[in-house]
Amino acid sequence: MSRGLGVVIFLCMLACAWLVGQTPAPPLDYTCPMDRDVRAGTPGKCPRCGMKLVLGIPEPLEYPVELSVTPRVPVQGGDVVLGFKIKDPKTGARVSKFEVLHEKLFHLFLVSQDLEFFVHGHPELLPDGSFRYQGKLPKAGMYRALADFYPSKGTPQLIAKTVLVPGGRVETAHLKSDTNPKHTKNLDIELVTDPPAPIAGFQTKLLFHINPSDGFEQYLGAWGHMLVASDDLIDMIHTHPFLADGGPQIQFNVTFPRARTYRVWVQFQRKGVVNTAAFTLPVGVLQ
Repeated sequence: MSRGLGVVIFLCMLACAWLVGQTPAPPLDYTCPMDRDVRAGTPGKCPRCGMKLVLGIPEPLEYPVELSVTPRVPVQGGDVVLGFKIKDPKTGARVSKFEVLHEKLFHLFLVSQDLEFFVHGHPELLPDGSFRYQGKLPKAGMYRALADFYPSKGTPQLIAKTVLVPGGRVETAHLKSDTNPKHTKNLDIELVTDPPAPIAGFQTKLLFHINPSDGFEQYLGAWGHMLVASDDLIDMIHTHPFLADGGPQIQFNVTFPRARTYRVWVQFQRKGVVNTAAFTLPVGVLQ
Protein backbone atom coordinates (compact mmCIF):
# COMPACT_ATOMS: atom_id res chain seq x y z
CA MET A 1 0.00 0.00 0.00
CA SER A 2 1.38 3.39 -0.96
CA ARG A 3 2.16 5.98 1.67
CA GLY A 4 -0.37 8.43 0.16
CA LEU A 5 -3.20 5.87 0.32
CA GLY A 6 -2.31 5.11 3.91
CA VAL A 7 -2.55 8.79 4.86
CA VAL A 8 -5.98 9.03 3.22
CA ILE A 9 -7.24 5.96 5.10
CA PHE A 10 -5.87 7.32 8.38
CA LEU A 11 -7.61 10.67 7.85
CA CYS A 12 -10.89 8.90 7.00
CA MET A 13 -10.64 6.88 10.21
CA LEU A 14 -10.10 10.05 12.24
CA ALA A 15 -13.11 11.70 10.58
CA CYS A 16 -15.34 8.68 11.28
CA ALA A 17 -14.23 8.60 14.92
CA TRP A 18 -15.03 12.30 15.27
CA LEU A 19 -18.48 11.85 13.73
CA VAL A 20 -19.32 8.93 16.00
CA GLY A 21 -18.44 11.02 19.04
CA GLN A 22 -20.78 13.84 18.08
CA THR A 23 -24.28 14.10 19.51
CA PRO A 24 -26.78 14.60 16.69
CA ALA A 25 -28.67 17.87 16.82
CA PRO A 26 -32.22 17.42 18.11
CA PRO A 27 -34.96 17.88 15.51
CA LEU A 28 -36.72 21.23 15.48
CA ASP A 29 -40.24 20.24 16.52
CA TYR A 30 -43.27 22.49 16.70
CA THR A 31 -44.56 22.13 20.27
CA CYS A 32 -47.71 23.13 22.12
CA PRO A 33 -46.80 25.63 24.86
CA MET A 34 -49.39 24.09 27.21
CA ASP A 35 -49.27 20.38 26.27
CA ARG A 36 -45.56 19.90 25.72
CA ASP A 37 -45.95 16.25 24.69
CA VAL A 38 -47.83 17.41 21.57
CA ARG A 39 -45.25 17.88 18.80
CA ALA A 40 -45.35 18.16 15.02
CA GLY A 41 -42.91 18.63 12.18
CA THR A 42 -44.90 21.48 10.65
CA PRO A 43 -46.80 24.53 11.94
CA GLY A 44 -50.38 24.05 13.12
CA LYS A 45 -52.60 23.94 16.18
CA CYS A 46 -52.62 21.60 19.14
CA PRO A 47 -55.34 18.97 18.58
CA ARG A 48 -55.97 18.95 22.33
CA CYS A 49 -56.25 22.56 23.45
CA GLY A 50 -56.23 24.45 20.14
CA MET A 51 -53.15 26.56 20.89
CA LYS A 52 -50.72 27.48 18.12
CA LEU A 53 -47.68 25.19 17.91
CA VAL A 54 -44.41 27.11 18.21
CA LEU A 55 -40.68 26.54 17.83
CA GLY A 56 -38.09 27.15 20.51
CA ILE A 57 -40.16 27.09 23.70
CA PRO A 58 -37.94 28.18 26.61
CA GLU A 59 -37.54 26.22 29.81
CA PRO A 60 -40.44 26.95 32.16
CA LEU A 61 -39.91 29.64 34.80
CA GLU A 62 -42.54 30.87 37.24
CA TYR A 63 -43.45 34.54 36.77
CA PRO A 64 -44.14 36.35 40.07
CA VAL A 65 -47.63 37.86 40.33
CA GLU A 66 -48.38 40.85 42.56
CA LEU A 67 -52.06 40.89 43.56
CA SER A 68 -53.82 44.02 44.80
CA VAL A 69 -57.34 44.03 46.26
CA THR A 70 -59.59 47.10 46.32
CA PRO A 71 -61.01 47.78 48.84
CA ARG A 72 -58.09 46.47 50.86
CA VAL A 73 -60.57 44.80 53.21
CA PRO A 74 -63.28 43.34 50.96
CA VAL A 75 -66.89 43.32 52.09
CA GLN A 76 -68.98 40.20 51.76
CA GLY A 77 -71.21 40.59 48.70
CA GLY A 78 -69.70 43.95 47.77
CA ASP A 79 -67.82 44.97 44.66
CA VAL A 80 -64.12 44.12 44.58
CA VAL A 81 -61.37 44.95 42.11
CA LEU A 82 -58.46 42.56 41.72
CA GLY A 83 -55.28 43.92 40.13
CA PHE A 84 -52.52 41.71 38.75
CA LYS A 85 -48.96 42.85 38.01
CA ILE A 86 -46.65 40.30 36.36
CA LYS A 87 -42.90 40.45 36.95
CA ASP A 88 -40.06 39.02 34.87
CA PRO A 89 -38.42 36.30 37.02
CA LYS A 90 -34.93 37.22 35.76
CA THR A 91 -34.99 41.02 35.80
CA GLY A 92 -37.88 41.88 38.13
CA ALA A 93 -39.24 44.28 35.52
CA ARG A 94 -42.97 44.42 34.89
CA VAL A 95 -44.09 42.30 31.94
CA SER A 96 -46.30 44.18 29.49
CA LYS A 97 -46.50 41.84 26.49
CA PHE A 98 -48.58 38.68 26.52
CA GLU A 99 -49.63 35.98 24.09
CA VAL A 100 -53.24 35.04 23.44
CA LEU A 101 -54.16 31.95 25.45
CA HIS A 102 -57.40 30.34 24.31
CA GLU A 103 -58.67 33.52 22.71
CA LYS A 104 -57.89 35.67 25.79
CA LEU A 105 -54.82 37.31 27.31
CA PHE A 106 -55.75 36.33 30.87
CA HIS A 107 -58.05 33.70 32.37
CA LEU A 108 -59.00 34.04 36.03
CA PHE A 109 -60.62 31.30 38.10
CA LEU A 110 -62.11 32.30 41.45
CA VAL A 111 -63.14 29.60 43.93
CA SER A 112 -64.52 29.99 47.46
CA GLN A 113 -63.20 27.87 50.33
CA ASP A 114 -66.40 25.79 50.46
CA LEU A 115 -66.00 25.22 46.68
CA GLU A 116 -69.58 26.31 46.06
CA PHE A 117 -68.67 29.57 44.29
CA PHE A 118 -66.89 29.32 40.93
CA VAL A 119 -66.10 31.98 38.34
CA HIS A 120 -64.16 31.78 35.10
CA GLY A 121 -63.52 35.38 34.10
CA HIS A 122 -61.18 37.44 31.92
CA PRO A 123 -59.43 40.49 33.41
CA GLU A 124 -58.79 43.43 31.11
CA LEU A 125 -55.31 44.55 30.12
CA LEU A 126 -54.49 48.12 31.21
CA PRO A 127 -52.08 50.47 29.38
CA ASP A 128 -49.35 49.89 31.99
CA GLY A 129 -49.35 46.12 31.34
CA SER A 130 -51.28 45.15 34.47
CA PHE A 131 -54.64 43.37 34.49
CA ARG A 132 -57.86 44.38 36.25
CA TYR A 133 -60.89 42.29 37.21
CA GLN A 134 -64.07 43.63 38.83
CA GLY A 135 -66.62 41.35 40.44
CA LYS A 136 -68.25 40.30 43.69
CA LEU A 137 -67.20 37.87 46.40
CA PRO A 138 -70.53 36.69 47.83
CA LYS A 139 -69.27 34.86 50.92
CA ALA A 140 -66.97 35.53 53.84
CA GLY A 141 -63.82 33.45 54.13
CA MET A 142 -60.96 32.50 51.85
CA TYR A 143 -60.92 32.50 48.05
CA ARG A 144 -58.30 31.14 45.70
CA ALA A 145 -57.63 33.11 42.53
CA LEU A 146 -55.90 31.11 39.79
CA ALA A 147 -54.20 33.35 37.21
CA ASP A 148 -53.74 31.73 33.80
CA PHE A 149 -51.65 33.80 31.35
CA TYR A 150 -48.83 33.50 28.79
CA PRO A 151 -46.04 36.11 28.93
CA SER A 152 -44.25 36.75 25.64
CA LYS A 153 -40.86 34.99 25.49
CA GLY A 154 -42.00 32.85 28.43
CA THR A 155 -44.26 29.86 28.97
CA PRO A 156 -47.93 29.57 30.01
CA GLN A 157 -48.40 30.25 33.72
CA LEU A 158 -50.84 29.00 36.37
CA ILE A 159 -50.32 31.07 39.52
CA ALA A 160 -52.58 30.77 42.57
CA LYS A 161 -53.15 33.68 44.95
CA THR A 162 -55.33 34.06 48.06
CA VAL A 163 -58.05 36.62 48.81
CA LEU A 164 -59.65 36.90 52.28
CA VAL A 165 -63.07 38.32 53.01
CA PRO A 166 -63.48 39.01 56.78
CA GLY A 167 -66.37 37.53 58.72
CA GLY A 168 -65.90 33.81 58.32
CA ARG A 169 -63.56 31.04 59.41
CA VAL A 170 -60.87 29.68 57.13
CA GLU A 171 -61.46 25.94 57.04
CA THR A 172 -61.29 22.99 54.70
CA ALA A 173 -64.43 22.22 52.73
CA HIS A 174 -66.41 19.12 53.66
CA LEU A 175 -67.31 17.51 50.34
CA LYS A 176 -69.29 14.38 49.55
CA SER A 177 -68.87 12.29 46.42
CA ASP A 178 -71.13 13.48 43.61
CA THR A 179 -70.96 11.99 40.12
CA ASN A 180 -74.66 12.27 39.38
CA PRO A 181 -75.68 13.55 35.91
CA LYS A 182 -76.06 17.31 35.76
CA HIS A 183 -78.68 19.36 33.89
CA THR A 184 -77.21 22.72 32.90
CA LYS A 185 -78.51 25.61 30.78
CA ASN A 186 -79.03 23.61 27.59
CA LEU A 187 -77.08 20.38 28.17
CA ASP A 188 -77.34 17.18 30.20
CA ILE A 189 -73.83 16.10 31.25
CA GLU A 190 -72.92 12.62 32.50
CA LEU A 191 -69.57 11.56 33.93
CA VAL A 192 -67.87 8.15 34.11
CA THR A 193 -64.36 7.74 35.52
CA ASP A 194 -61.80 5.10 34.60
CA PRO A 195 -60.84 3.66 37.03
CA PRO A 196 -64.13 4.02 38.93
CA ALA A 197 -62.21 4.92 42.10
CA PRO A 198 -59.42 7.39 41.19
CA ILE A 199 -55.98 6.81 42.75
CA ALA A 200 -53.56 9.62 43.62
CA GLY A 201 -50.51 9.74 41.37
CA PHE A 202 -52.12 7.65 38.63
CA GLN A 203 -53.94 8.90 35.56
CA THR A 204 -57.73 8.97 35.68
CA LYS A 205 -59.84 9.22 32.55
CA LEU A 206 -62.85 11.49 33.00
CA LEU A 207 -65.33 10.52 30.28
CA PHE A 208 -68.18 12.97 29.70
CA HIS A 209 -71.29 12.36 27.63
CA ILE A 210 -73.37 15.37 26.60
CA ASN A 211 -76.95 15.40 25.36
CA PRO A 212 -78.11 16.80 23.03
CA SER A 213 -74.94 17.15 20.98
CA ASP A 214 -76.35 19.17 18.10
CA GLY A 215 -74.93 22.67 18.13
CA PHE A 216 -71.95 21.62 20.26
CA GLU A 217 -69.22 24.25 19.77
CA GLN A 218 -65.72 24.99 20.88
CA TYR A 219 -65.50 27.31 23.86
CA LEU A 220 -62.51 29.67 23.91
CA GLY A 221 -60.64 27.60 21.34
CA ALA A 222 -61.17 24.16 22.92
CA TRP A 223 -63.93 21.55 23.10
CA GLY A 224 -64.07 22.07 26.83
CA HIS A 225 -62.37 23.59 29.85
CA MET A 226 -61.88 21.94 33.22
CA LEU A 227 -60.80 23.26 36.61
CA VAL A 228 -59.90 20.78 39.34
CA ALA A 229 -59.51 21.94 42.98
CA SER A 230 -58.72 19.91 46.10
CA ASP A 231 -60.93 20.36 49.15
CA ASP A 232 -58.13 22.30 50.90
CA LEU A 233 -57.57 24.49 47.80
CA ILE A 234 -53.88 23.56 47.61
CA ASP A 235 -54.04 21.69 44.31
CA MET A 236 -55.59 23.49 41.33
CA ILE A 237 -55.43 22.20 37.75
CA HIS A 238 -56.71 23.83 34.55
CA THR A 239 -56.84 21.41 31.63
CA HIS A 240 -58.58 20.62 28.33
CA PRO A 241 -59.91 17.49 26.60
CA PHE A 242 -57.45 14.77 25.67
CA LEU A 243 -59.90 13.35 23.12
CA ALA A 244 -62.76 15.29 21.53
CA ASP A 245 -64.06 15.66 17.98
CA GLY A 246 -67.25 17.68 18.36
CA GLY A 247 -69.34 14.61 19.15
CA PRO A 248 -71.12 13.69 22.38
CA GLN A 249 -68.10 12.00 24.02
CA ILE A 250 -65.31 14.10 25.57
CA GLN A 251 -62.34 12.65 27.47
CA PHE A 252 -60.12 14.48 29.94
CA ASN A 253 -57.04 12.86 31.49
CA VAL A 254 -56.17 14.00 35.02
CA THR A 255 -53.52 12.84 37.49
CA PHE A 256 -54.71 13.80 40.96
CA PRO A 257 -51.61 14.65 43.01
CA ARG A 258 -52.86 13.66 46.47
CA ALA A 259 -55.44 11.53 48.24
CA ARG A 260 -58.08 14.18 48.85
CA THR A 261 -61.60 15.00 47.71
CA TYR A 262 -61.66 17.12 44.55
CA ARG A 263 -64.28 19.37 43.01
CA VAL A 264 -64.25 19.25 39.21
CA TRP A 265 -65.87 21.99 37.13
CA VAL A 266 -66.31 21.38 33.42
CA GLN A 267 -67.48 23.91 30.83
CA PHE A 268 -68.95 23.12 27.42
CA GLN A 269 -70.60 25.41 24.88
CA ARG A 270 -73.72 24.62 22.87
CA LYS A 271 -75.45 27.06 20.51
CA GLY A 272 -73.58 30.00 22.00
CA VAL A 273 -74.46 29.10 25.61
CA VAL A 274 -71.71 28.19 28.09
CA ASN A 275 -72.72 25.32 30.37
CA THR A 276 -70.92 24.76 33.69
CA ALA A 277 -71.28 21.56 35.70
CA ALA A 278 -69.59 20.53 38.96
CA PHE A 279 -68.75 17.00 40.13
CA THR A 280 -67.03 15.79 43.32
CA LEU A 281 -64.53 12.93 43.29
CA PRO A 282 -62.87 11.26 46.29
CA VAL A 283 -59.32 10.21 45.40
CA GLY A 284 -57.65 7.42 47.36
CA VAL A 285 -54.22 5.80 47.63
CA LEU A 286 -52.97 2.60 46.03
CA GLN A 287 -53.60 -0.31 48.39
